Amino acid sequence: MNINEKVELITQNAEEVILKEEIQELFSKKKKPRAYIGFEVSGKVHIGNGLMCSMKMHDLIEAGVDLTIFLADWHSWINNKLDGDLDKIRVAGEYFIECFKALGLTEEKVTFLWTSDLVKDPDYWATVIRVAKSTSLNRVLRALPIMGREMDKTDIESAWIYYPAMQAADIFFMNIDIAYGGMDQRKAHMIAREAAPSINKEKPIALHTPLLTGLTGAGSKMDAEGEEADLVKLEAKMSKSKPETCIFIHDTKEEIKQKLKTAYCPTTEVEGNPVLEICKYIIFARKDSSLTIHRPEKYGGDVKYTDYAKLEEDFLGGGVHPLDLKNNVAEKLSKILQPVHEYFDKHPEKLEAMEKVLTETKKNR
Repeated sequence: MNINEKVELITQNAEEVILKEEIQELFSKKKKPRAYIGFEVSGKVHIGNGLMCSMKMHDLIEAGVDLTIFLADWHSWINNKLDGDLDKIRVAGEYFIECFKALGLTEEKVTFLWTSDLVKDPDYWATVIRVAKSTSLNRVLRALPIMGREMDKTDIESAWIYYPAMQAADIFFMNIDIAYGGMDQRKAHMIAREAAPSINKEKPIALHTPLLTGLTGAGSKMDAEGEEADLVKLEAKMSKSKPETCIFIHDTKEEIKQKLKTAYCPTTEVEGNPVLEICKYIIFARKDSSLTIHRPEKYGGDVKYTDYAKLEEDFLGGGVHPLDLKNNVAEKLSKILQPVHEYFDKHPEKLEAMEKVLTETKKNR
């Protein structure tokens, strides 16, 4: 694979790359660049943060990148996940590792690293301070939505202020060349890029994939613009803390079908339509993929799509009914997730431990 092919593979289906030409330059200097993606570890893994992200991770690995999956246990603690209990958060992180293994991301392909591994080193905290000293308080406050929080300034815990600086420091301390995440991580990655010259570090390339809209959709709020639009997308995304918005990677075929049956899927909208997004970013983003809409002859009979654009065109034109789309997307998604189900049938321990933690946490509220 030549450099151009590697760049195209890494950037395909990305919503934003800062900057694409920097990836080209990176591969001309380094045979095996370093990339990472960080996860707060709390609830169950869904098709957005699990399946969709794992697809891009496989792209990075195929392109010859040394990939680290960063289990942000201290960040989760700061953000009060699982009652802010580090023992529960550790259980969640171990469960996340099993999920990524089930998605084909084994220790032979990736490195799993915890914030706990970094914070033991005084140099890590020196890096956090250097980032903080190079970043204004206002800039840090504007970045707090990376925590999934939209709040007024009277509702901020002091500990939250550390979060963006820590996230940027993670990148520098691990010598990361490519910082990968969803669009919700953009502000943190930009802090890292802006701080880099001040602390004599290379600017990390920021690679962002779209946020998968939750099943309840965002409705008319998608008309928002600018920074308000960013907050709307963040609020509308599939979120493990809002189970009603999610399809989890453990969901059965029947559960997926029932969830999609009630999913927001207006015939006149593409943006913010979760069913179409699953088609675009998961089904058709896979190599040589297709989607067959099975339906009775009186409603047009079966039709096979090998191209997302054609499916979208037919859907908007009334050629594909929302219920037919939902039923067949459910069928396809169930098949894609089958290896995950088989893995956890053989290795149920970490999932069971996670479910126990979630039950205990729910009782405490």
